[in-house]
Amino acid sequence: MTTVADAPDQTPSAGTGSTALDLILRFRALGLLLALAALIVITASVNPRFLGAQSIRDLLFAAAVTVLLAAGMTVVVLTRGIDLSVGSTLGLSAYLTATALSSGTPVPLALLVGIGAGAACGAVNGAIVHFGKVPPLVATLGTLYVFRGIVYFTAGGSRVNASDLPRGFLDFGSGAVLGVPYLFIISALVLAAVAVFLSDYRAGRDLYALGSNPEAARQTGLPAGRRLMTAYVLCGALAGLGGVLYAARFGTVDASAGYGMELNIVAAVVVGGVAIFGGSGTVLGAGLGALLLTVISNALPVLRIDQFWQQAIVGALILAAIALDRLVGLRAARALRRKASHVD
Repeated sequence: MTTVADAPDQTPSAGTGSTALDLILRFRALGLLLALAALIVITASVNPRFLGAQSIRDLLFAAAVTVLLAAGMTVVVLTRGIDLSVGSTLGLSAYLTATALSSGTPVPLALLVGIGAGAACGAVNGAIVHFGKVPPLVATLGTLYVFRGIVYFTAGGSRVNASDLPRGFLDFGSGAVLGVPYLFIISALVLAAVAVFLSDYRAGRDLYALGSNPEAARQTGLPAGRRLMTAYVLCGALAGLGGVLYAARFGTVDASAGYGMELNIVAAVVVGGVAIFGGSGTVLGAGLGALLLTVISNALPVLRIDQFWQQAIVGALILAAIALDRLVGLRAARALRRKASHVD
């Protein structure tokens, strides 16, 4: 039986002589935390109510779905892939869930409908990428429009109103425990579960190996096809769960649900330290990136800064993250070359 080597850690070990590289990678997470803290402090100094209980609760509500979808996107990006259809998948799931609930379907079954629809969309993406050998960017750009078209066709210009949904479902969507929304708790638990999957399970660590060096991973016997399908199905299922949470939060659902979310999700993942070239990064960093972008979008109006600058700031953060990924890659390559020369 062929043995597959463990995927490389997302942080190089000190034993490779890359102590400086370790510091850079750790500083990225610390930098995000410092940026987040600084932004909150500055905004609160302008308007102290920004740190009020209701304001914090609203921020967590706004971040819940973004964090959830960022977790799924991370799994795909680690394999050198991308899923631009997550917004459309969320929209389809949200509408199907709301429609099922409005017709009297029990909440647990409607939940399965939403997650199942998302997983099916993810399976379509994975099949096109793996079996069709279509680049992920092209494949998921196509399914973005296909899934959105299905939503518009299914909705037919209509929408599901909050009055059509079960009261308990809506109460859960707006409820909280100790001031923390249920929706954010669910997203945080999913984020933690994905983190454990990526770090402690062979299937999760295989995704790092597949993204780091796809050809070498295949030659060692890694089941690349299954792992790739797993990544896309998981991403789709989490987008489907995001659609369920969207329906619970807003109640009123139409064909435009989730429209345009995909770029924000990709931005959150990249800003959070997941290399767009695959093979490195953590889902916790992606969650932190999602939280940072949410705070930015909510802080700018308080600071009386034009919303145009939100796009400019996010773009600058993405460019900085990609530049840092490139720097890290170059340093890692030099460290490996030095180690190889010492061995020789």
